[in-house]
Formats: sequence, structure tokens, C-alpha cells
Amino acid sequence: MKIAILCDSHFGIRSDSKIFLEHQAKFFGNLFFPYLKEYGIDTVLHLGDIFDRRKYINFYTLKKSREFFFDELKRRNIEMHTILGNHDTFFTTTNEVNSNVLLLKEYDNIHIYEDTVVHLDFGSTKFAMCPWLTKENTETNMKILKESKAHILCGHLDLKGFELMKGIVSDHGFDHKEFSNFEAVYSGHYHHQSEYGNVKYLGAQYEMNWSDYGCKKGFHVIDTETRELTFVENDDRIYHKLDYDDVDLAIDDIAALDTSILKNCYVKVIVKNRTNPYLYDLFLNRLNECGAADIKTVEDGLNLSGIGVAEMLEEAKDTKDILHSYIDSVETNINKVKIKTVVDQLYLEAMNI
Repeated sequence: MKIAILCDSHFGIRSDSKIFLEHQAKFFGNLFFPYLKEYGIDTVLHLGDIFDRRKYINFYTLKKSREFFFDELKRRNIEMHTILGNHDTFFTTTNEVNSNVLLLKEYDNIHIYEDTVVHLDFGSTKFAMCPWLTKENTETNMKILKESKAHILCGHLDLKGFELMKGIVSDHGFDHKEFSNFEAVYSGHYHHQSEYGNVKYLGAQYEMNWSDYGCKKGFHVIDTETRELTFVENDDRIYHKLDYDDVDLAIDDIAALDTSILKNCYVKVIVKNRTNPYLYDLFLNRLNECGAADIKTVEDGLNLSGIGVAEMLEEAKDTKDILHSYIDSVETNINKVKIKTVVDQLYLEAMNI
């Protein structure tokens, strides 16, 4: 038996952006459901954070996500077993009020595990499904997990030592050794794929911010007889970087550019050499005509002396990388590693607001 595993879908991401909602719909319509149909998969495990907003729901987001995901599960007779993630809960100390129960209870094919660890048997594999651990339920659930005979733990876990996003490592949360009694631990919560010991963060299905650029995205499938985990990559990208260098560029080269993949995407242009203003305007007009959601340019040759900004921008680094580079360039006796840790935490908090 094969089971598909999802996590961190975050319907309503980026302030209920319609562009991101369509990007999510493409993933499910073009890759996820066709794959399930091809391989006869009728069971899905979701490891939390179905919706993005903890406090309320945007009606358009709810309508569209019903159409391309929840209604499709029902129409295709697919059973989904889901735990709560931190974005699914209204309060931070209890899972009592959550969006999953309030919004999805009409779907009898969706089974929601709100507060207590539940054990599920599929084929020859026993799964322990652990909802988001709060101040209220941690003691009870940790006792259940320590005594569990399940082969695989599926959770939405906050573990230290793993990458929250590319390059940012968590310094808080549970120690992964707390779950060493399981053959494997598969978790949502951190959107970047990482693995250490028996723990694997599966990562999100699609890009949601610039920190995801260049990272593998997709979903996983587990064989309950062999316990082999297969990654199905989603190569549909919403973030793109382009180099601009007009030293050897001609008008015909700009006219021949294939910009079709940039429609409704976020584009970062790294300007290596800009010697011909006319060609540069033609290039930007070409991009604007393709219907990109946003286009930003990064001048590679800015003369910003004293703080190393030109070097920072050399490869159009993301905000986190620019901040780290700036910290490295400053002369100080303060521990730079600690400064970076604080900055990373502030950056992550800002990204999640």
C-alpha cells in the first residue's frame, strides 16, 4: 500500500494572495492528483498547517482551496488523516479552537486529530500521529510517544538543530533524541527539507518566499510494506533570478527571450553590466509584458563603500544572506554568531507575521 504525505500547505499564504493560491492550485491539479490517480493512491497523511492564518479565514481562499483540494479529495474517494499544526490553532497554549474542525467537519473523508496522539495501521506499518504539542497537551502526548510501538511517528514538531529555512538553524524546541524509539520520524513545520538521525523534515510542497529559491519542493509517498519513502519533486517555480549583461547583447536576443514561464512569477534581475540604456529598457519592457507578478532589479556594481554591500549583492542574495554578510563586515568584539542567531529569529518572526 502506498500513502501520500503532505505538510505545510498554508492556503492563504502571503496575505491571501490570489497569485499564490493559483500557484498552489497548479501543484494539486497538475502534479499531486494526477500522481495519485496513476499509482492508485487513496490515502493521504497531512502533517499540519493546512491553512496559513491562525485567527481567521479569507472567504475567497476557503472557496478556492475547497475547489482544488478538499472537494477533489472527496470526489476521488481519497481519505485524508491530518494532525494540527501551529498555524491551524487559534491559541498558542491549546489546540481547542482550530480551523480544521471548524472548516472541514462536513467532509467525512477527512479525519482530524486535534489534541492527542492517535495510532493508525496501514498495511504492515503502524503510524503514530502527533498533533501540535502545546503547554496543555505535551506531558500526556510525550508519555504516549515514549510507550508507543509505532514504526513511524508523523508530527508537526519543533526540534532544535534543524533548518527552519535554508541557512537558519533552530536553537530551540525538543531534542530529536526524545523520539529515538521510532524507526523514522516525519515532520512538518519547517519548510526546508533536512534530515538527521531518524528524523526527516519533509518540507513544503511549493515555494512561498525568496528563502525557498533553489530548494527542492514537492511531496512524499511511503510504501507501507517496505517503508521506502519516495520524493516527488514539484519543479514549478514561482521565484526566478535572471542575469542582465548587455556587453554582448543585441536587440534580437531580447526579442527571442522566452518569458512565458515568468507569468505570475516573482523575478529578480541581477544587473551585471548596463552600458546601453536603450537595451536595458527594452529588456525590462519585455519582462513587464510577460505578466510577471513582481520584478526587482539588483545592481551588481553599486558603489556603496564601507559596508561591503556590493559584495553582498553579487549573487542577488536573499535578505537573510545580506544581513549575515553585513554582520561579517562590521568590526566588533561582540560574538557575531550570537548576533546572527538573534537576527535570524527576528527575520523568521517577521516572515511568519
